[in-house]
Amino acid sequence: MRLAPLQRTDRFSASSVSPKSHAPALKQTMEDKLASTLWNIQQRNLGEPEFIQAVKEVLGSIGTVLAKYPKFTEQKIIERICEPERQVIFRVPWQDDRGEVHINRGFRVQFNSALGPFKGGLRFHPSVNLSIVKFLGFEQIFKNALTGMPIGGGKGGSDFDPKGRSDDEVMRFCQSFMTELSRHLGEYTDVPAGDVGVGRREIGYLFGQYKRISNRYESGVLTGKGLSYGGALVRAEATGYGLGYFVQEMLAARGESLEGKTCLVSGSGNVAIYAIEKVTQLGGKVVACSDSKGVVYDEEGIDLPTLKRVKEVDRLPIETYVRYRKQARYQGGGKLWEIKCDVALPCATQNELTGKDAEALLKNGCMAVAEGANMPTTPEGVEKFVKAKIAYAPGKAANAGGVATSALEMQQNASRDAWSFDYTEKKLANIMKDIHDRCLETADEFGVPGNYAQGANIEAFIRVADAMQSLGLI
Repeated sequence: MRLAPLQRTDRFSASSVSPKSHAPALKQTMEDKLASTLWNIQQRNLGEPEFIQAVKEVLGSIGTVLAKYPKFTEQKIIERICEPERQVIFRVPWQDDRGEVHINRGFRVQFNSALGPFKGGLRFHPSVNLSIVKFLGFEQIFKNALTGMPIGGGKGGSDFDPKGRSDDEVMRFCQSFMTELSRHLGEYTDVPAGDVGVGRREIGYLFGQYKRISNRYESGVLTGKGLSYGGALVRAEATGYGLGYFVQEMLAARGESLEGKTCLVSGSGNVAIYAIEKVTQLGGKVVACSDSKGVVYDEEGIDLPTLKRVKEVDRLPIETYVRYRKQARYQGGGKLWEIKCDVALPCATQNELTGKDAEALLKNGCMAVAEGANMPTTPEGVEKFVKAKIAYAPGKAANAGGVATSALEMQQNASRDAWSFDYTEKKLANIMKDIHDRCLETADEFGVPGNYAQGANIEAFIRVADAMQSLGLI
């Protein structure tokens, strides 16, 4: 069951709100305290730029919250929320098909469980380090809070690269990884899912090893599972579909729709593919997508069966797409965001959309940007979108459909039930509409109308902070 949205009058009793909570002097005092707090957090987390970037992004939104609710400052909620409850780093030894031994590093950051068990994906990619995992886990706290589901925030992964590895090699790695990680998991403790480099194949191997070690068929300990052993319909599509629904709501709030809009989607993985699918179903036309090597442009609209064949079946670079679609063009190292569009959906990786990219999009008439990836827009890019007053939605709101559907999978596992595709998708659509509406309402309440980024940060922060305050100093 989803948690009911917090009522504005329920967030704190009147006695906890200062009678001068909106006075400019108090607001400035809170801003000064935030600056001091941020400096201390930076000193405690040196060499972790992605994590500090994520913290700055949230702290930059909540000065008015602290002015209105001084108890959050008194109880050091910010300091507590920025310090993970637990950080686990471990060695992952495994053998390849030639018998050569490899050593990778595994991570699980259990960030905040005020709202429920830790929930967040596992990422297998060479770029994974502690800063990346902490930034993702920190974002996950607020993303999960926005869903209204009873789940806390966490994240994990490894610097292992599954690309080019055989199924047997991936299996051996996953078994070694789970051998250590299993002692930190449980359906009431920590429930991982997939992320970059971790799909149903990897989840299957991970769940098999957990089952073997624990001697329990604990379906709810991992989400993103195959349908034959406890997975949920719509889970594979959820992040991309949810992004499409969110964009639809953003445009509707401005008297527009996706019908006939030209769209760009960066990436060509799971999130990008299903974002393209849902946007197309809603009447939009996606003309370009990408991978790490280049950009494909198809003026007639990206052909989904072809894209799925290239990326999901053959697992080949995006340039292969043009072999099947002769009118399409491929540019190695191409600049996706310079293509004219109405809607831009960054779905690849963090910090992929820069300030210069934002300028190009705005110059070409882009009216909406919604993030399918986690923190894909740099601070300079975000600043330009907000200043231009286009519809801009951060990943913690726009891509929350994935974790929301993971929580729905947990519900099905707990009740030994299985829901239909249509029933689950309808729940997803309702959740995304609710997230959209609450972000807008909160932005209005705190004096930044139309600002989804601040609305999302404030709404999520208050929800988590209220739970932390209620649970005491733990």
